[in-house]
Amino acid sequence: MRIHEFQAKKLLAEYGVAVPASRVAGTPEEARGAAEELGKPVVVKAQIQSGGRGKGGGVKLAGTPDEAGKAAGEILGMTLVTPQTGPEGKLVRRVLVEEQSQVDRELYLSVLVDNAAGGATIIGSAAGGMDIEEVAATDPDKIVRVSVDPAAGFQPHEGREVAFGIGLDGELLRPAVELIGNIYRCFEEKDASLVEVNPLVVTKSGNLLALDAKLTFDDNALFRHEDIAAMRDPDEEDPLEVEAQELGIGGYVKLDGNIGCVVNGAGLAMATMDTIMLAGGEPANFLDIGTVNDVERVVNAFRILTKDDSVKAVLINIFGGMARVDIIAQGVVDAHKELDVKIPVVVRLDGTNLEEGERILGESGVPVIRAKDLGEAAAKAVEAAG
Repeated sequence: MRIHEFQAKKLLAEYGVAVPASRVAGTPEEARGAAEELGKPVVVKAQIQSGGRGKGGGVKLAGTPDEAGKAAGEILGMTLVTPQTGPEGKLVRRVLVEEQSQVDRELYLSVLVDNAAGGATIIGSAAGGMDIEEVAATDPDKIVRVSVDPAAGFQPHEGREVAFGIGLDGELLRPAVELIGNIYRCFEEKDASLVEVNPLVVTKSGNLLALDAKLTFDDNALFRHEDIAAMRDPDEEDPLEVEAQELGIGGYVKLDGNIGCVVNGAGLAMATMDTIMLAGGEPANFLDIGTVNDVERVVNAFRILTKDDSVKAVLINIFGGMARVDIIAQGVVDAHKELDVKIPVVVRLDGTNLEEGERILGESGVPVIRAKDLGEAAAKAVEAAG
């Protein structure tokens, strides 16, 4: 789960990270009032969950309250297209009115879950304000990485290594180590998967300031953080993903292909998607139905897939695990009865209660396409999708 910039900054401020004074506005009049209250030149920033907002016209400078109101009027209600939103863009419903900062240097700092390292990694760069992927590709020497042992936790020497690596030495060393430690503490205590400050700036007065912030959280840990869960903005998420969550299909992610997938297990779901692509097709979604043996869960999975107009065929791949084949089969039958499924459905089943599942499908008269293994299933799904 991601949150907006204004929410991320408020959370970081609670951990002692300095951020510019700001106000959130939903109308030009509110933006004007916010600028007047701040009493300084401001920057008006579109609040959508995407980077590159300035490149799309979503960030504007304003020297007076009237200019702030005008800038907000130009941004609010626009469909902002950035390199991260895709061509469809995102509708801007709020802006952040923030005092302008006198910037001397722009840096990059983040903490993220690093599967390769088996823990968290702190990443810093002296090339702030740019996409870190671009820096990594063009000038990798400007990136410093320090992995944190999850058992030992963050240590000051790790903060010093990062600080020195991005040029925060001398009088800035101590506050830099404290800031890095505070950001790591937020990352750890809030079960984040990413805390990114880009840019982290050194002001002309010699202070460290988080000029932008992005926070992403582990969905599986949100039950521990009701305050974080309350920050979710469904308007920023795909409507089908939101509906899937409401129906208890938590493992659904919409993609750009035309073959819908229903699979038990995240690893098998990834393998299924890979096999579809090897067969010349494109998956329309990731969907791990899990091991909850519930017919209605299967029906709800079909409910989501059949609402996606891009889906031209469905591939069900159940293999082993604790998901019962007979429950899946009954779900397929019930889905056809309740939803009047028109698209072809390819089914590969192999696991617990296989014989009963075969009997249910065989006696139902439901026109599914059977496959013995994943390769055959993927090939038939690609063919059925046209």
